[in-house]
Amino acid sequence: MVTVKLFAILQDHAGVSELSLDMREGTVAALLEQVMQKCPSLSPLLSPERLMIAVNEEFVRKDALVRDGDEVALMPPFSGGSGLFGIVRIQEEPFSLDREVERLKQSSSSIGGIVTFLGTTRDISRDKQVAKLEFEHYPGMAEKMLSAIRDRAIMEYGVIDATIIHRVGTLPVGENIVLIAVASEHRDEAFRACRFCIDELKRITPIWKKESTLYGEVWVEEHP
Repeated sequence: MVTVKLFAILQDHAGVSELSLDMREGTVAALLEQVMQKCPSLSPLLSPERLMIAVNEEFVRKDALVRDGDEVALMPPFSGGSGLFGIVRIQEEPFSLDREVERLKQSSSSIGGIVTFLGTTRDISRDKQVAKLEFEHYPGMAEKMLSAIRDRAIMEYGVIDATIIHRVGTLPVGENIVLIAVASEHRDEAFRACRFCIDELKRITPIWKKESTLYGEVWVEEHP
């Protein structure tokens, strides 16, 4: 028997704080299927991309194994996920690197280091002179993807907090485009989490880039 603990909005929708599942061994993904069969009202809330999952008080991914006697906690993003300190934001106006780092430092007195990635517009792309860049996004979904990336970085790399900001609209050469700042106790996890954030941002976030050159305009599909 596996004990499944529900928290916050999950508990409200299920009407109970705990479920018992007859499961000898299987993956977290299989367990989530059983939970949805037992409580269909939870189905819209059990997306692994937004759900935080712990087995015996250790955060895990959806391919982790669950065995008879385990305790599994299903948790929506923590109340701090929207960011009193770390944030996720898409905006047209410029951002301040110093201001965002200072905000992040307020997250915890345990912070030992902050790693930042600052993406800027450059004047040469694929050997062509670039005059300006235009960024378009899918409102709502883009923010959702960035929030999921931030949540995963905190959960999977054990960092304290993270900020992800991406600008959209028309940006001339030399302007700041994207900021990722990750705070942690130690530098190793901060570097790894920062790299994860920018790689995932380019991979899954619906933000598109158009370059204006002397040879015309082109939508850029690859993300080096």
